[in-house]
Amino acid sequence: MEITGPMHDRFDEVLTPEAMGFVETLQREFNARRLELLAARQARQEELSAGGTLGFLPETAGIRDGDWKVAPPAPGLEDRRVEITGPVDRKMTINALNSGAKVWLADFEDANSPLWDNCVLGQLNLREALDRTIDFETGGKSYALKPDSELATIVVRPRGWHLDEKHVLVDGEPVSASLFDFGLYFFHCAARQIAKGGGPYFYLPKMESHLEARLWNDVFDKAQDLLGIARGTIRATVLIETYPAAFEMEEILYELREHSAGLNAGRWDYLFSVIKKFRTRGREFLLPERNAVTMTAPFMRAYTELLVRTCHKRGAHAIGGMAAFIPSRRDAEVNAVALDKVRNDKTRESGDGFDGSWVAHPDLVPICREVFDGVLGGRPNQLDRLREEVNVTAADLLDVSATPGRITETGLRANVDVALRYLAAWMGGLGAVAIHNLMEDAATAEISRSQIWQWIHNGIELDDTKQVVTKELVEQIIGEELAKIAEEPGYDKELYGQAEALFKEVALDDDFAEFLTLPAYARMP
Repeated sequence: MEITGPMHDRFDEVLTPEAMGFVETLQREFNARRLELLAARQARQEELSAGGTLGFLPETAGIRDGDWKVAPPAPGLEDRRVEITGPVDRKMTINALNSGAKVWLADFEDANSPLWDNCVLGQLNLREALDRTIDFETGGKSYALKPDSELATIVVRPRGWHLDEKHVLVDGEPVSASLFDFGLYFFHCAARQIAKGGGPYFYLPKMESHLEARLWNDVFDKAQDLLGIARGTIRATVLIETYPAAFEMEEILYELREHSAGLNAGRWDYLFSVIKKFRTRGREFLLPERNAVTMTAPFMRAYTELLVRTCHKRGAHAIGGMAAFIPSRRDAEVNAVALDKVRNDKTRESGDGFDGSWVAHPDLVPICREVFDGVLGGRPNQLDRLREEVNVTAADLLDVSATPGRITETGLRANVDVALRYLAAWMGGLGAVAIHNLMEDAATAEISRSQIWQWIHNGIELDDTKQVVTKELVEQIIGEELAKIAEEPGYDKELYGQAEALFKEVALDDDFAEFLTLPAYARMP
């Protein structure tokens, strides 16, 4: 094993020989299977592009029809009515743990820009949070942790199976970013979390099949055995945020059943996956502009209803989607409208049977908690709501064409603007970025660029201006939006130059990049 990234102050506390040996063991045992599963993803994509479709797997019907349950809720995960998400920098670590949320999704993935420093220091921040030695000071203001009894439960989201950590090599090849993030946290913090009465808990992103969940389960078993921790101590919540995974929810729970803590409706990445998987299939799978696609669209409604039904049938938590609004202390009118939308969204989720939901900002925790308090009362969850009346078919999940909404120049410009702003911030080391009062992460940038790619390749005519979306039109709009951004305070010409080049590559090239984070990461030091 070789560490090629720079060893800055205190990095040796994280990248110890013992911890890196643990990561190396996981890499050697599981990386070949990871690569096989990534190849299987590509094969499935080729089948879909050639006219195939998605459906419930006939070979796993016995699992769907079987009588089984996942493990009961683990300590600290019984009540998940409010979960806050965010990157693992020092300030967010303290603010998220202090926020009043029940769970903090400590994110090494979509809300984290994977600069080497971010990934290593994030591990240090989490360990210091568990040791209660973390502090932060800025602008004369100090941040410190509340008493342990008031802190959120830490649930770590490692990077997805498709990503590498290029600063660590085994036999000359980069290690899996998933195994790097998971392995370092588990090695350093599993015993610490257990000592506090909880355990090492994880959110698993971007999976596309139950076989990928099986790989994670085998990783968990190996990791627990290596450190002498009882199997089943780890618990994992899986984000159902890819189109194929929606057809394998029960199988995913089954593969992880000893380690399962439920499923989450990762709505933004789900929309990106819908576009990506059927991008060559014409207008049957063409979505209107991003802000027009709501959770009440028929295919999105089917997805969330099936998720709650599936989870509660198996005794697992169902966690709702993100409220991404960032409250403004300067614009009461904007706040009032947006907070009303947040309340309505959480009311729908709690009424549908979800056991909790996500927020992106501490100021939204009280609203989410109030709504779920109104449904749950003193109960920790609503696992007893089995939703047996729900009957979702494959056709329901695939009914993208019934989604109402328009495609306008305003929507096109919004996609360009958000993507450019986000990519510039990401290249500069920020993964969660407040843009126009919304917390944007990699998933929303993915939707923005993939929609544009799809509109170009379908010759879409804009509803308002009647212009056809072409590469030339998009390039013109990129130039115009960049000119506006350049007039703003804090504009960084170098970062926006990188963002422009990257955006053109992932939105305008004939070949569709599977994830924009792959070419973006290649550009990073």
